[in-house]
Amino acid sequence: MAGAGAAPRYLTLDVVRGVAVMGILLANIAAFALPAPAYFSPLAWGGHGLKEIAVWLTTFVFVEGKMRGLFSFLFGASMLLVIERARANGENPVKVHLSRMAVLFAIGVAHMYFIWWGDILAHYALVGLVAFVFSGLKAEQLLAAALTALVATLLWNSMGLVGLIQAAPRDTPQAIQTWDLFAWGFGVPPADWIEGEIAAMRGLWTAQVAWRWEFLDGPLAFAKTVGPETLTAMLFGMWGFRSGFLTGAWERAAYRRVAVTCLGVAWTAYLLLGLNTIAQGFDQRWVYFASIVGSVPFRILGTIGYAALFILAIRPGGRLTERIAAVGRAAFTNYLGTSILVTAIFYGWGLGQFAGWDRATIYLIPPAVWLVMLLWSKPWLDRFRYGPFEWAWRSLARLKLQPMRKPLPAGVAAEA
Repeated sequence: MAGAGAAPRYLTLDVVRGVAVMGILLANIAAFALPAPAYFSPLAWGGHGLKEIAVWLTTFVFVEGKMRGLFSFLFGASMLLVIERARANGENPVKVHLSRMAVLFAIGVAHMYFIWWGDILAHYALVGLVAFVFSGLKAEQLLAAALTALVATLLWNSMGLVGLIQAAPRDTPQAIQTWDLFAWGFGVPPADWIEGEIAAMRGLWTAQVAWRWEFLDGPLAFAKTVGPETLTAMLFGMWGFRSGFLTGAWERAAYRRVAVTCLGVAWTAYLLLGLNTIAQGFDQRWVYFASIVGSVPFRILGTIGYAALFILAIRPGGRLTERIAAVGRAAFTNYLGTSILVTAIFYGWGLGQFAGWDRATIYLIPPAVWLVMLLWSKPWLDRFRYGPFEWAWRSLARLKLQPMRKPLPAGVAAEA
């Protein structure tokens, strides 16, 4: 998401970021269109017939966690790029980074409460503060830190599984409460919880804001649940930038080996985890295990594998490559714009279709949104330096309006 003035850009970073912001909608569409528990479990809402289960399994194997991981991966790389450019320009990298994260946090909180509960920006701002500590490390040191964070993620996530297993008998009020709280994310919670969310999302915008204010744990919620995992992906992204992996410096044969190996292992592991979840009847203990614990090492493998695959697919000068790169250069705007566009379809302030479509049908939306991204991003960036929200982020972080229009080519007169 980083803009960098007149400094040269890395096509690989822009393209992979573009694919990530497009791909994350595949992961998030269930959270936009269906009650929150349906994100992980088709038993909660959206149908659980053969078609819906097949769609769930397909997205679980190829999308779940890996697109979110790729987004975090690219955020870490972009963050390091901005820090290095600040140093090269004689700016204070600490000041630049802190001001960017402060503005990102504020925008994320506004996005979370006023537009959509699944905001990731405020979370990135908080984790980005921690990731900055590692910004001076060499590539091999960043890799070691990322692997350490990966182990910590597995241990952290396993603690939640232990608590869920202990609550399974539901033989005390506390156990019942714990089980129901886990059900909100991974099972089938009490019907009135879901009915309340549906009523709010189909209602007025003020009702949606009130619902989010009452039920969201705030911007720290993601940090408590997926903070270690996000830091892991950011550190791997910082390694990917510093090692040359994300800037296209590796040999094509190396990218090919990484893509085949990482995706082969990740897809196989996710398929086995998904089939086991189905066999267990989507018991929320097994849903949690598959999505949060057992998939931890394979999620980052899938993330790295996808990055290698997309880098291999780049064709400099190609029409589609340029379009996707433009989507990546305006990723911040495309991410926030997606929230506005998709909630306009599903929420009550728009068409009010929330919880009205089955799980299979909601996947008609992402390709249409991708088309919008591909159509507007390049023409806009042919005329302007930044996407609209990139410009706002940069201007607020620097407390100064940044130039928006690109300079006219030499010899071309401005229109009267």
